[in-house]
Amino acid sequence: MRVLVWAREQSRDRARADGYAVAPTQAAFYAACDIVSLHMRLVPDTRGIVKRADLAQMKPSALLVNTSRSGLIEPGALVHALRAGRPGMAAVDVFDHEPVLQTDAPLLDMDNVVCTPHIGYVTRDEYELQFADVFDQIVAYANGNPINVVNPGALEQRGET
Repeated sequence: MRVLVWAREQSRDRARADGYAVAPTQAAFYAACDIVSLHMRLVPDTRGIVKRADLAQMKPSALLVNTSRSGLIEPGALVHALRAGRPGMAAVDVFDHEPVLQTDAPLLDMDNVVCTPHIGYVTRDEYELQFADVFDQIVAYANGNPINVVNPGALEQRGET
């Protein structure tokens, strides 16, 4: 697969240095991609970074994948874009309101969208790692040697250290 990058200037420079193709403009990026997959943290600078106009540049055959954070996309823009046919499809693992408890969430009723309940990170390896960590923490606590304590002061107050 040919990977095309669009990001902030510093990230684009790193991508170029690593040998990745970088789109000449943001509009060219959205117009060229068959798949746009979002991989960034949600911080004030990235909130709503994907605009309705960006999505309108995408091909009718394109797929938008968002397993990062819903807030990266301008509110309402994805539903509007999918109804307009650009992009033609989406796969989302993140939503404006989580957990999604209401069945009237627009993305859930769209035939061109695959929705998963914020479990995109879940793999067998990830579960094994998480459960091993949890088990180690329980055993350490039971042996009187707690590890990964978020608030050590609480243990001191209880006389456990």
